[in-house]
Amino acid sequence: MDGTTQLALSGLVNIFLSILSIAFVWWILLGMRIEQLFKKNHTAQIRALMIVLSIILGHQLASFFIDYLSWSRLISQLIH
Repeated sequence: MDGTTQLALSGLVNIFLSILSIAFVWWILLGMRIEQLFKKNHTAQIRALMIVLSIILGHQLASFFIDYLSWSRLISQLIH
C-alpha cells in the first residue's frame, strides 16, 4: 500500500472513530439526569449542553484510541 492510500485510510479510520465516540458519549449522557441541574422548561439549553459535552468527551475518547493505534504501529515498526 502506497503512502497516499495509507494516509487516506488512516484519515477515514480517524473520522469513523470520532463519530463513533461522539455517538457513544451521547448515548451515555442520555442515561444521566442532567436536566436536574437546570431550571424547568430549559430544554434547549439542556440539549445544547449534551451536544457540547458529547463532542468534547467524544473527541477525547477518540483521540485516546487514535493515539493508541498510532503507538501500536510505531511499536510494530520497532520490532521489524
